[in-house]
Amino acid sequence: MTSRTTVGAVLMAGLLACASTSAAQRGPAAAATKLPADVLALACAPKTVFDTPETPLRVTGGQDSSIRRVHIPGDLITINAGSKNGIEVGQEFYARRLLVSRRERVSRETPATVATSGWIRVYAVDENMSLATITHACDTVELGDHLEPFALPPLPQVSADRPKPQRDNYGHVTTGADLKRLFGKGDFFVLDRGSDHGIAPGAQFVIYRNKQQAENFLYELGEAVAMDVTPETSTLKVTLARDGIQAGDLVAIRK
Repeated sequence: MTSRTTVGAVLMAGLLACASTSAAQRGPAAAATKLPADVLALACAPKTVFDTPETPLRVTGGQDSSIRRVHIPGDLITINAGSKNGIEVGQEFYARRLLVSRRERVSRETPATVATSGWIRVYAVDENMSLATITHACDTVELGDHLEPFALPPLPQVSADRPKPQRDNYGHVTTGADLKRLFGKGDFFVLDRGSDHGIAPGAQFVIYRNKQQAENFLYELGEAVAMDVTPETSTLKVTLARDGIQAGDLVAIRK
């Protein structure tokens, strides 16, 4: 390739980039959240639901010359509610969506993972619709994402005590963000145990693997802490991993 051809290709790429940028109406540049990394990580962590939640508020569009499904900080997005619905400039919402491993109805047998794509701030309000900017992105914000009131999650207090794990009533690793099934240190996963099973935020756990080998001990795979708890499930953060933690591995609470 000649130097003239190379220069021409670079100029063309720059023109295309400018054209792509100018085709969208941009919102104010996203400012740094200045929140601790562990708070941001917990706000983005996955949850599990056994029923499809009511989701009247949704992301329904963007300010582009063509239909675009995926949005990032700096984009203006449309939500399907306005002043008639009590929406005001400055309100903040989580943008979330349900993920299922199979195209089946959400149920106890086929639960859904709630993925948080980010949170948004209302920028301008009409009677029936509003514009919003993306304050923080855990993932891309997409058309159809539903909105829930925004509130930062509290970080749990973790005791310095380390009681022995109870090994007579194991829970199980289930799923994580984007239906992830393999986890390492710092990752979040959902445990199939919750407050109905005596779990509270800050509870400590040991993770084991049963290698299905006769006359052998379970392998102590890692450790985790409960960061968010519902009656039937908990979101745990991996604090130690000696190998990849997988869906189906056993989880014992220190108590």
